[in-house]
Amino acid sequence: MSAVSIPDLPPAPGTAWLFPGQGAQHVGMGKDLYERAPAARAVFDAADAALGFPLSTLCFEGPEDDLVRTVNTQPALVVHAIAALVAAIEAGAVRGRPDFAAGHSLGEYAALIAAGAVSFEEGVRLVRERGRLMQEACDAVPGTMAAVLGLEPGPVAEICAAHGAALCNINAPGNITIGGTLAAVEAAGKAATEAGAVRVIALAVAGAFHTPLMESAAAGMRTVLEAAQFSSPRMPVVSNVTARLLTSANELARELTEQITSPVRWVDSVQTMVDGGVTTFIEFGPGKVLTGLVKRIAKGAVTHNVATADDATAALEAAAR
Repeated sequence: MSAVSIPDLPPAPGTAWLFPGQGAQHVGMGKDLYERAPAARAVFDAADAALGFPLSTLCFEGPEDDLVRTVNTQPALVVHAIAALVAAIEAGAVRGRPDFAAGHSLGEYAALIAAGAVSFEEGVRLVRERGRLMQEACDAVPGTMAAVLGLEPGPVAEICAAHGAALCNINAPGNITIGGTLAAVEAAGKAATEAGAVRVIALAVAGAFHTPLMESAAAGMRTVLEAAQFSSPRMPVVSNVTARLLTSANELARELTEQITSPVRWVDSVQTMVDGGVTTFIEFGPGKVLTGLVKRIAKGAVTHNVATADDATAALEAAAR
């Protein structure tokens, strides 16, 4: 039995829960949640037990060089997100089950945990293995990523195809991430600038995530995921790969395998939720990346962020009704 349980709350129509795949990870992340929210403390303790090493100590005390390694960052971000969620539920700030859950990249695992589709302990073990395999892929075939601002997906896809790069994330209108080998990304970035991009920003990343350069990681995770225990989610989870709804357990191993080498279709994912009646989005975990993107995609949407114990006790009644 899982030591971490997300309660099956009554419905809260018009809301969605969001979980980031990146964030302001730093030494001390989640420490206030651990110290002030018993439910969050149980999450960190369960993660330590599931992984067989003190991830919580690494999050709270470092060293930072170890924390920012992909193999550690991935479970740290998921644990922080789930700790923030259970702290908000424990505080009574979040009282209802959303219409949808969605996570960006790695955050899709947190969304599935929140939806009851995979146990917390198994989810944390899966993301650590995902991080390990992705780091191996990065080491085997070095790659990089860049943000292209001011162009739409069609032209960027054509530029990538012409220069051996790939779309990684379609984050917001005019905000697209590309990836590939260093030479391919540099050439595609130059071509994007010539095609009218406002800016092309090199990103400090370990490799070319969500591109074919991650194929070895996808192959490794396919075997791991096929042996994992999944259940049908309590609320639909929006697919990174297709932006359609994941509602059945038998879809999940394939989804989580394909998302490693496929672009994250975040614009379409948010639109799926808006079309489904969502007006309020709550992001759990470090930073405010996803709610920032939502504001650019869904004008007028209400957004909240829960990253700290203070956030978890804030008034979110509008999102919890």
